Amino acid sequence: MGKEFLEIFEQWAGTYDDTVTGHDIEYREVFKHYDRLLQMVADRAYGHVVEFGPGTGNLTTKFIEKGLKVTGIEPSPSMRALAIEKVGKQSSIIDGDFLSFSVDQPIDIFASSYAFHHLTDEEKGTAIAKYGKLLATGGKIVFADTMYESADAYKQAIKKAVEDGFHNLAEDLQREYYTTIPFLKGLLEENGFTAAFEQCNDFVWIMEGVKK
Repeated sequence: MGKEFLEIFEQWAGTYDDTVTGHDIEYREVFKHYDRLLQMVADRAYGHVVEFGPGTGNLTTKFIEKGLKVTGIEPSPSMRALAIEKVGKQSSIIDGDFLSFSVDQPIDIFASSYAFHHLTDEEKGTAIAKYGKLLATGGKIVFADTMYESADAYKQAIKKAVEDGFHNLAEDLQREYYTTIPFLKGLLEENGFTAAFEQCNDFVWIMEGVKK
């Protein structure tokens, strides 16, 4: 699951925080309103949060500031080391991924930012079904990620990146497994969740599924 992207994150770890704060012009719009976006995810959380792909620990820090228990699941050793350095002993950052993790129960929230697109659509379905079995009524999935209102909107985003000369972004959009809101909404509803989506910038939406 997403292991094909590990080398990218191993190389990106040292400059990731510079990228999300707008230093890379190609990804500036992808990370627009980054801090506010993370806060929007944190504002939806309570109790014990399992965070997938915490990276360098930026969203993790938001949960900690709110006084929540956080277990971070990070497959990249370099990213994991930076997250541990940033949050110290205030949360547990362990090896694992969206589909393979060992976490103390109960879990109230599954959260992530800029990570769910590393799963194929089939893997996304497997993941959401798994979370549906682990969450009690009222438990949530809160994922912030790049997603699109339609397949045509996705194609237009790739076209615009090429036209703007953002070749790294265009390659990224074609290489990774970005999907559509209708598809994700269907997965959530099929697995016993209500589904809501809120747009944060031209690329990123917050997907919130609440277990019925």
